[in-house]
Amino acid sequence: MFEIVFPEEAIQARVLELGRRIGEDHPSERRLWLIGALKGALFFHADLARAVPRDVAIDFVQASSYGDETESSGNVRILRDADHDFEGDDVILVEDIVDSGRTASTLLRLFAERKPHSLKLAALLDKPSRRVEPVHIDYCGFRSPNAFLVGYGLDHAQKFRNLREIRSLDEAEIGR
Repeated sequence: MFEIVFPEEAIQARVLELGRRIGEDHPSERRLWLIGALKGALFFHADLARAVPRDVAIDFVQASSYGDETESSGNVRILRDADHDFEGDDVILVEDIVDSGRTASTLLRLFAERKPHSLKLAALLDKPSRRVEPVHIDYCGFRSPNAFLVGYGLDHAQKFRNLREIRSLDEAEIGR
């Protein structure tokens, strides 16, 4: 149906490695927040939180720029803000994919206003070929090919999120 780009085993190994690095970079003296960007980062966020070898607090934010389309509208709307004030805490925004950079940049600016001690970005996938706004990814899982990807939280029109691996969606599937 569609080609596997990142198999489940590779994803899980990389998430464990990122969790270990986050634990090394953030000693337990300050509260560490992992803020998951819904809905796409749901699985990555949960697996990453379990992979960090220290206590973490979690929250969620939801932004939209795609709707059910395969191209970003260019307008980022905040549908759900995080519930907490992060002043003085370490905060990591957890994204499924950074492509245009607009959503990540918008969310990072929003969180920076809350004066965290540190603010970083973890993204399972980096698609720099689509970047229109510069974004620094502190914890990157994989560099993405320039293809429309689904699985492990990534969707097309709310379909395919529950795949355990990440696959490229071919043009024939997009219309279904």
